[in-house]
Amino acid sequence: MAYMKYKEVTRAFNFSKVLNDDDLPGYIKHYVPEDENILVAYKTSRDHGVFTDKKIVLFDNINTLNRSKRIYTIPFKSVSVLDIVFGEKSAELNFSLDCGFPVKLKFVDMKAEDKIRLRLLYTCINRIVNGQEPLKEDIKRLKSDDVSLKKI
Repeated sequence: MAYMKYKEVTRAFNFSKVLNDDDLPGYIKHYVPEDENILVAYKTSRDHGVFTDKKIVLFDNINTLNRSKRIYTIPFKSVSVLDIVFGEKSAELNFSLDCGFPVKLKFVDMKAEDKIRLRLLYTCINRIVNGQEPLKEDIKRLKSDDVSLKKI
């Protein structure tokens, strides 16, 4: 039996800002087919992460000098376990893939509204992973700028 050492995908992802679909760079839209709906997109100081109704696409700008990028595509059908952990001003979304590969996405500088949006995203992903459709109301709230506590 062979032993494979692996590393986590997300050592460099600390998402801190939500992006509207209109604010996404053109190269990112190229990786989202027309038959997929973007649930939400996040940005770090240099990287992007897009969550659709079928997958996660992570854009890791490895070297900004020569514009090197590493792009990860993680289909939700390959997710076997997922969890979310909230801190005071941060959160982590953790996945285990069917192959045993761990994925950890960190979210920093979060306000209450950001945590609500992430909880909604987690709910949508959980439904998709379990073979259900995400609730249309949750998708609408994810895309809106008005994610408030009063609507829970």
